[in-house]
Amino acid sequence: MEVILRETIDNLGRAGQVVKVADGYARNYLLPKKLAYLATPGNLKVIEFEKQSLLRKDAKQQGDAENLKQILGSVELIIRRKVGEQNALYGSVTNADVAEELEKKGFQIEKRKIHMDDHIKTLGEFSIPIRLFKDVTAHVKLKVEAEPEA
Repeated sequence: MEVILRETIDNLGRAGQVVKVADGYARNYLLPKKLAYLATPGNLKVIEFEKQSLLRKDAKQQGDAENLKQILGSVELIIRRKVGEQNALYGSVTNADVAEELEKKGFQIEKRKIHMDDHIKTLGEFSIPIRLFKDVTAHVKLKVEAEPEA
């Protein structure tokens, strides 16, 4: 099924773009959440009028993402975990843990925007990339420390 995206969706396309998706994905997710229109001739004409506002919206989001990148560049997160032998963590630190720590500091970042190659399983300092917008990626410093024993 072909749809016209109303918003930029990661791994799918940008706002105003016509993309082919599975019927179920369109009917059950994109259309009910008003993230896309069906690609009909009438809707193709309507989207031409909306493209200008979409371009302005994209420019504003790009600027907001650049500002947030500057702020996040100075943020340092500290996560404390229980450790075993050889400083190996019990469990691991995931993108959900990083999102939770960012939320505690007042930042609303979706965990899917936090890109970690793998879960962190050792103590140390790490640079965590966060994809804020198309070409805007911020890096947050993360320290994983041992939890003090009671």
